[in-house]
Amino acid sequence: MASFFSNLFNKVSFAEQQQNSGPVTEASLRQWLAQRLAKQLKVDVAVIDTGRTFESYGLDSIVAVQVAGDLEKVLEQRLSPALLFEHQNIDDLAAYLAGELALAETKA
Repeated sequence: MASFFSNLFNKVSFAEQQQNSGPVTEASLRQWLAQRLAKQLKVDVAVIDTGRTFESYGLDSIVAVQVAGDLEKVLEQRLSPALLFEHQNIDDLAAYLAGELALAETKA
């Protein structure tokens, strides 16, 4: 039970840190996704290749839902968990999200 709360606290702290780090850009999204994936895999972020597919890292639907939930907190928007399957890697996903955020800002 203690590890559950510790894990939950770490996720919330991670999302809050990203929210307070300034405007969201494609580069900051790429960095956040690489850090999030490294944390999930328990490896150093330097090991993460942003062009490598999510599937090759062994991500499943449960992890996709978790990552999408964390991204929702950072971006303060509802996102589909299918994003990690629709966009094959960090580079593609960051570019897509940055484009969508820019489009949303111009409409607002």
